[in-house]
Amino acid sequence: MSDSGTALIVRAVRDLTAAGVPDPQRDARRLFAHAAGIQPDRVTLVAPEPVAPEAAARFADAVARRAARQPVSQIVGWRDFYGRRFRVTPDTLDPRPETEAVVAHARAEAFRRVLDLGTGTGCLLLSLLAERPEAEGAGVDVSAAACDVARGNARDLGLAGRARILHGDWYGPVHGRFDLIVSNPPYIARHEMTALAPEVRDWEPATALTDGGDGLAAYRAILAGMHVHLEPAGRLIVEIGAGQGPEVAALFRAAGLDGVAVGVDLDGRDRVVSGRWRPGA
Repeated sequence: MSDSGTALIVRAVRDLTAAGVPDPQRDARRLFAHAAGIQPDRVTLVAPEPVAPEAAARFADAVARRAARQPVSQIVGWRDFYGRRFRVTPDTLDPRPETEAVVAHARAEAFRRVLDLGTGTGCLLLSLLAERPEAEGAGVDVSAAACDVARGNARDLGLAGRARILHGDWYGPVHGRFDLIVSNPPYIARHEMTALAPEVRDWEPATALTDGGDGLAAYRAILAGMHVHLEPAGRLIVEIGAGQGPEVAALFRAAGLDGVAVGVDLDGRDRVVSGRWRPGA
């Protein structure tokens, strides 16, 4: 007789705990839902029943991958972000809840053309376009594979007609001006990489995590090209890492932005820096 889902989940929690996985109960339930092809909120209802061999094998494979510290989003292939589902692969950063602060700050004012630098899954660009049906925009990424993921997410969300995904380095493939530029750039300093959780350090693309230096090079590059591509009175909004608020804000002011502010995420931590471009002010 086949094992019940409950028995399989109990063993999975044991294995994930032994592997040092944070919150193994949550991950075991999510992976079981994925393997069984059900919504996560149905696990309690379905788990007492025997599990078909094919689903049990999928679950065992998923648990083994998670025990190797592969992120759950890569195993199941998606992550919810700002109320929408985005496909995730090892070629992209995993969209995180704290990054939603960039969207929240950006949508606080009207915009019609948005540029997302280092778009990855496209979560910033596509979330903003979904929130503003009158807007259009472009996302740029140096990774061709990430661009493919972003294009697929644009199609899945019905936004392909308003979102251009461009392969290139920062402003390289960009033409024209935008009234909003956003970015979640690589901001982890090289010396901080070893302290990252293995889910991040070993499984997410290093070029999307760190500049290999002080963690500020991406902000310098974004600011250097801003004057060519940001409309007068347009806004620049970027995600920052822990403790980077004062330094990034100083870079913004030195580049000529005014109204520079450091904003927080839902946990009250400094998470975004924003400013407005007023040439000649």
